[in-house]
Amino acid sequence: MPVPSSAQPLQTPQRRELYFFSLYRVLEAALFVLLAYVPLSSLNAEMRQPVLAKMASVLYLAASAVMLWTARNANVRVRRQAAIGLCCDLTAAVAALLCQSGMDSGVSLLLLFNIGAGGLILTARSSLGFALLASGVVLSEYVANRLFGTAGTAPVAEALMFSVTYLAAAVLFNQLAKQVEQSHALAEKRGAEVANLSEINELVIRRMRTGVLVVDGSHRIRLWNEAAWGLLGNPSAARRDLADVAPALHQSLWHWRQGRGEVPKALTLAEGLPEVLPRFVAISLADTMFLLFLDDSRIYSDRAEELTLSTLGRLSASIAHEIRNPLAAISYSAQLLDESMALPDTDRRLLEIIHSQCQRMNGIVQNILGLARRERSQAEPLELVAFSRQFVDEYRTNHPLETDVLQAVHSSPTLMTIADPQHLHQVLTILVQNALHYGREPGKPAQVTVAVRSDGAHGTPLLEVIDRGPGIPPRVVEQIFAPFFTTSEYGTGLGLYIARQLCEANQCSLAVEPVPAGGCCFRITLPTIQSLHPELHLPGV
Repeated sequence: MPVPSSAQPLQTPQRRELYFFSLYRVLEAALFVLLAYVPLSSLNAEMRQPVLAKMASVLYLAASAVMLWTARNANVRVRRQAAIGLCCDLTAAVAALLCQSGMDSGVSLLLLFNIGAGGLILTARSSLGFALLASGVVLSEYVANRLFGTAGTAPVAEALMFSVTYLAAAVLFNQLAKQVEQSHALAEKRGAEVANLSEINELVIRRMRTGVLVVDGSHRIRLWNEAAWGLLGNPSAARRDLADVAPALHQSLWHWRQGRGEVPKALTLAEGLPEVLPRFVAISLADTMFLLFLDDSRIYSDRAEELTLSTLGRLSASIAHEIRNPLAAISYSAQLLDESMALPDTDRRLLEIIHSQCQRMNGIVQNILGLARRERSQAEPLELVAFSRQFVDEYRTNHPLETDVLQAVHSSPTLMTIADPQHLHQVLTILVQNALHYGREPGKPAQVTVAVRSDGAHGTPLLEVIDRGPGIPPRVVEQIFAPFFTTSEYGTGLGLYIARQLCEANQCSLAVEPVPAGGCCFRITLPTIQSLHPELHLPGV
């Protein structure tokens, strides 16, 4: 019996139906050959045209075999081959009815399945057309028998019943084919959705920051994602025994399986890697599969630090707000005492200390309050060269400096970016104040430069504050932007932290770089207008 080739699978329901329809046709043709070559006297039938019956049955069998072979070809049009097959079926039925007598009902009954199978494949109009042809064949055979005096015992009602059955089978099977086609389309759609969801789930699990392991009852690893592979120390794919890959995790899982109530402790799975917080879940009640979640302890540390900073910020803002009133009273009282003409010089020196410390405390309060209630960025197109010049002129006016202590330089006449001018002004103020205070050699005046240039490779706008001081030690650079970190007994450790926060709010980055000739450079990398607003085309860009 022919079997569909694996190289050409029967993908659609119609192609599968055509294949089995062709297989049935071969069996039907083989039956006609058997009846043609076997005496029919034992079957109470008479062969009127034996030569014609043999030739027609052999041709029908050959045609059926060819159609069965071509039914496996994916390039063959299904409905066309089904129509050709039905034409062969009707021709064979006519030949069988002409060549014999006594088996009219059997031939008509065999034809019923052909009409129904055609209804599953063909359109409604084609199915009804072949049903009418089959009805015409049956009725014509009955009329011919009556005209030529070869009528059997079958009444005319039998021919009419077969005709109605053909029409009904064509309609019903065609409706069934439509439902099958719709069900197949729905199944394919659902299958595609399930496949997409499966791919999404696999991608999500693979990209999760939490490590995921699937372990069987013998503690052999079945699956792991990228995070778990990294937390286990990037072991070889051939190593699947949990006791070999991570002995500590193996022991922890074993103890959990024994108690089920014990909370696993933090583990270090490989040298040089952070601690891992494991969590275990039994997938099946029979203890055959387990799901292991591995959380990097640094995530919890970062969250705890964020929560601590947020709480500390709110607390500091509340304290700073309460300090302002007594601080203002102290400063005002010192100013009144300073107006007295009878104060000795030693007391006036004490008043100067009180006044300077009040100013310092007021600066600390302003920094803390600014950090706590920082407003959102209001970015706008900004020309950096003109902005830097205006900033330097304004700073010189408000803070009298020596000649050439603070200057602005630029490498191009104009350079556009997009940022909040107030935020950028505040950042520059912090950086320039730090450079003037810390960026100087002992006994020498400070030299601070506000430079505007663009990155030659990508055209990225850069705004730099450069000093000629002793520079910053590497160990300090690592923590210089951390909140409340300072190397001065008079500093708060909030200036550079606030500057970086303001830069990040404007999609900028703030970094510190050493200067080869000595000194330090704080570099602000700003976005280009095209990177944020491609629709803007401003002059000079």
